[in-house]
Amino acid sequence: MNILDQKGFLILAANTETTDYILCAEKLAQSLRYWHPDIPICLLTDQIITNSNFDYIKVFPYGDKAVGQAWKLSNDWQAWIASPFKHTIKLEADMILTSSIDHWWKMFMVKDIVISTGIRDFYGNKSLSKFYRKTFVDNNLPDLYNAITYWRQCDLSQRFFRIVQQIFNNWDYYRTLLSFSDDVPTTDLVYAMAAVVVGVENVTLPDRDFISIVHMKKHIINIESNDWTKELVWEFDHNRLRINTVTQTGFFHYHIKSWANKIEQFK
Repeated sequence: MNILDQKGFLILAANTETTDYILCAEKLAQSLRYWHPDIPICLLTDQIITNSNFDYIKVFPYGDKAVGQAWKLSNDWQAWIASPFKHTIKLEADMILTSSIDHWWKMFMVKDIVISTGIRDFYGNKSLSKFYRKTFVDNNLPDLYNAITYWRQCDLSQRFFRIVQQIFNNWDYYRTLLSFSDDVPTTDLVYAMAAVVVGVENVTLPDRDFISIVHMKKHIINIESNDWTKELVWEFDHNRLRINTVTQTGFFHYHIKSWANKIEQFK
């Protein structure tokens, strides 16, 4: 841990055989830069690269702990160690920012950790769908989404990420504590389990439910196909994104990774 800036955004992204997450991270960084030109951005990845979209590029300090996995989720705990910021907002790569969130920092900084709770559809409505959250419901776990995670460098955030590390590294044991557990843990599931240990009230802002992502999965937005980009009308207008004429705000989790190739804005 080497603090180089007071606050900043951190994006964790490592390419897999099927997905160019670095490209997704570049698009996210461009959108962050458009709305927040003075806040530095760090990429945390699995190899040394040069990329002008980022102020800092960090390699996993303990190496890639997900070699051979289709996802790089089990590297997530290394973000706390690698972040060059005293105050960090960690973001999933396959998103873009569609409006300013400058006021979020003040709300975050009253806490040691904030993990976003719940999700929205593209109309801005809080989603009630639990289609993708059966394990959470069956085990009475908090509805957390790691896609937006804030922390300050402190004892509580360090403890939280150590628990995340422990759960990822010992999943064969921890899954026995759950009903109907997943073969491979998602980061959201691991965060929810860690939150229970440290106290959900210590890592959330329940009265700030607008701190959430727009999630474009089929059963959240109630469409027929799995690919919203082929069913809904989307357009950019002066760096504002509209879906079926509805202007988006905050973080837009587009889910369909190939859509990143079509984002030409924010440059």
